[in-house]
Amino acid sequence: MSTVDLHTLTGAYALHALSEDERGAFERHAADCEACTEEVRELTETAARLALAVSAVPRPELRARVLQRITTVRQDAPRTVPPPRSARSAARPRGLSRWALAACVATAAALGGTTVWQHDRAQDARQQAQRAEQRTDAVASVLGAPDARTRSAKLADGARGTVVVSKSLDEAVFIASGMAEPPAGKVYQLWFDDAGTMRSAGLMDPGRTTEAVLMEGSVDGASGMGVTVEPAGGSAEPTSSPVALMALPA
Repeated sequence: MSTVDLHTLTGAYALHALSEDERGAFERHAADCEACTEEVRELTETAARLALAVSAVPRPELRARVLQRITTVRQDAPRTVPPPRSARSAARPRGLSRWALAACVATAAALGGTTVWQHDRAQDARQQAQRAEQRTDAVASVLGAPDARTRSAKLADGARGTVVVSKSLDEAVFIASGMAEPPAGKVYQLWFDDAGTMRSAGLMDPGRTTEAVLMEGSVDGASGMGVTVEPAGGSAEPTSSPVALMALPA
């Protein structure tokens, strides 16, 4: 394996995606290559931030709530022997049958509506999970690409930004760590810098201060990227001064 090939293995090494032989060869190479050592460090930090960005910690009260509800749920319906037809007819007040039937119909309708609502909620949750998984896979593909290159910079208020570019995939990922929450009704918008012309590359989640985002659109020869604060929903072009400007890694 040539030295040029070894230079391209930083992303795969950071994600533990190399064979034993490749890993040994790369480690021997990295011992004398400061650029590869630094890039592995940045990619390893990026992978850690990505895990934090997609993880969700359940609320502390969730376990207690589930255990409490379990005690109120009957697992099996009680087995009873139905009385004779004559006894059932005698025991039922004549004036109650119509209202009882109406109540049963209303209850069934209400329960049916609840079931439909729960099904819709579950379907929405599944779709959101699938979209999140697809985004995570896309981000991981860029981070693990053999030709992944990174560049990091300090941002305002102690935040840090890292951009990872894969020329073979023609895609880029922006990782933000410790960014301040945008003002109410605002969102961070990403941009590709095409020789001074800013091209929208998607929005960040306004509720997260640490996030890994697959930038929308192809890199397509862009020389840099930027982040601005825009109205919710984004803008066709920047409307505020950038909070971050970074050159893309070569």
